[in-house]
Amino acid sequence: MELTGAQVLMKVLEEEGVDTIFGFPGGAVIDIYDEIINADIKHILVRHEQGAVHAADGYARATGGVGVCLVTSGPGATNTVTGLASAYMDSIPVVVITGQVPTHLIGNDAFQEVDIVGITRPCTKHNYLVKDPRQLAKTLREAFYIAKSGRPGPVLVDIPKDLGQAKIDYTESKGVHIKSYNPSVKPNKKQLKKVMELIKSAEKPVIFAGGGVVLSKGAQELTAFARAARIPVTGSLMGLGAFPGSDPLWLGMIGMHGTYRANMSVGECDLLIAIGVRFDDRVTGKIKTFAEHAQIVHIDIDPTSIRKNVSVAIPVVGDCKKALTVLNELFEPESIAHLENSREQWLSKIKAWKDTNPLAYKQEDVIKPQYVIDKLYELTEGRAIITTEVGQNQMWAAQFYHFDEPGHFITSGGLGCMGFGLPAAIGAQAACPDKVVVDVAGDGSIQMNIQEMATAVQYGLPVKVVILNNRYLGMVRQWQELFYECRYACTDMEHAPDFAKLAEAFGAVGLRATTPEEVEPVLREGLNSDKTVIMDFVVDREECVYPMVPAGASITEMLLV
Repeated sequence: MELTGAQVLMKVLEEEGVDTIFGFPGGAVIDIYDEIINADIKHILVRHEQGAVHAADGYARATGGVGVCLVTSGPGATNTVTGLASAYMDSIPVVVITGQVPTHLIGNDAFQEVDIVGITRPCTKHNYLVKDPRQLAKTLREAFYIAKSGRPGPVLVDIPKDLGQAKIDYTESKGVHIKSYNPSVKPNKKQLKKVMELIKSAEKPVIFAGGGVVLSKGAQELTAFARAARIPVTGSLMGLGAFPGSDPLWLGMIGMHGTYRANMSVGECDLLIAIGVRFDDRVTGKIKTFAEHAQIVHIDIDPTSIRKNVSVAIPVVGDCKKALTVLNELFEPESIAHLENSREQWLSKIKAWKDTNPLAYKQEDVIKPQYVIDKLYELTEGRAIITTEVGQNQMWAAQFYHFDEPGHFITSGGLGCMGFGLPAAIGAQAACPDKVVVDVAGDGSIQMNIQEMATAVQYGLPVKVVILNNRYLGMVRQWQELFYECRYACTDMEHAPDFAKLAEAFGAVGLRATTPEEVEPVLREGLNSDKTVIMDFVVDREECVYPMVPAGASITEMLLV
C-alpha cells in the first residue's frame, strides 16, 4: 500500500492505540496536520509547546499509556525541552514528534532549523532524526516500544518536512525487536527468596515505595504484600497512591517535607525494602545517616539506579509488579508469627511518633493553605485526580490530600517544573472526562503556563484550578526566612493579577475566597461547576511547609515548627 509519510504517521499512531495528541502546527508539519483531519485521532491545540508535552505527560500518567505531542521545527521543537526533561526525570512514556526542515537543507542554517536531536539527547530515553522515508514507520514503532518498555521515558522523533510528502510503501506492523535493547523485566527468584529470609528476621521493617510501583501498575500487589506481612509503608513524592493513604500502615511521604513518623521510621528501621525508587537527595538527606541501622533491599527495573546513591544488601533487577507478585507467592504467614510481639512494639512506636508530631496547623483568622487542601480532600472524598505546580502548593497537596489509588497524584517530581500542573491537568482531564481533575497551584507557578486556560475552555475540559495565593514565590521565601535572615530577595509577588477576573477573560469561571468562612462555599461552587474554574484562595502570606529537613541534614533532623 503506497501512502504519504503523513498518512504513514497517522497509521502508526492508530496502530499504537493513540486517540488524543497535543500539539501546535507550523510550516514543517503542515502536511502532517493536513492529514490529521482524516484520522480518527483527536488533536488538542495548546497555546505553547511546553504545555503540549506536559499535557501528554499528564495524559500518560492518568491512563498508564503513552502520551503523544506534535510540534513544528525550530522554536516549536526547542519549546518542548523542559517538558521532555520533566518526563525523563519522572520516567514517563511520552512520544514527541517534531518537524524539521527538508532533508536537503539540514545543516544549512535554514529558517527554523535546530539540531533538536542533539539538544534533547541528555533529556530523552532515545531520539531519532528520520532521513529515509522507508524507515519512518519502523522508527515510529520503535519510539513507542522504547518509551513504554523497561524503565519508561520520553522519546523524540524528528521528521523532515519532505518526509511528510514522500510516497512510502506501508506494511502492517509485525512487532518490534531491537537487538541492542532488551530490558530485563523478570526478577531473579533466588534474590527474592533472600528478601523473604530478611523479612522473617526483621523486627522493624519498612517498605519504601516509589514511582516505579505506580508505573508498573503494581499497587494492588504492594498493598496485598504489606498488609499480609504487616509492614508499614512510606512513599516518595512519585510513589503517592502506590499504597492507600487511608490505610493504618501508611506512614506518609518520606524526605525533606516528609512526615515525622515516616522519617523517624526509616531512621530506626532494621530492614528497608525499597521498590521502584531512585534514592534522590530530597528523600535521603545526608546519605551517611540514611537508614543507617537497616539492611536495604532495592527492587528496580533500572540496574543503573541500584547502588547509585546508597549501599544495598540485596539488589533485585526487574519489573516492580512482577517482583511483588513473586513475593506474595513466597510469603508464608507462619514465617513471621514469632515476630508478632516485636511488630506490635514497632507499630506502637510509629503510632506514638504520629500522635506526638502529626501534620498539624491552626486555622484562625487568615486562610491557612493546609485548610484549603483538607477541605478539598473532604469535598472530593479523596477521589479527584490532583495535579500540582511546584513549591509549597505541591508539598501541601502531598501532605494533606490522601491518595488511595495510583495515577491520582500527578506532579513534576524530579525536575520540579513550575508551570507543569495546568497543562498536565488538561491532559489528565482529556484522558478521564468523567473524573474531577484539580490543579493545586501557587500564584507564582500558575503564571508560567496560564495561557493553557484557553486550551481547557476551547475543548470544554472542566479542569479546576485551586490557587494557594500567598503573593510570594513561597518555597524560596520560606528558605529565605529560615536560612537567609528574612531577606526576601526578589520573591515578593504582591502585584499578581486578579485571577478571578483573568479566568473570566479566558471564558472560564473565576471565584475568590479571602476568609476561612468562604473556603468551603467557593470549593463547593467550583467543584460543582461543569466549566473550567479558577478558585483563588488568599492564604497566610508567610505560612511555611513543615516538617522540613535542612539541606545536608539527616532526615531525622527535622524542623517541626
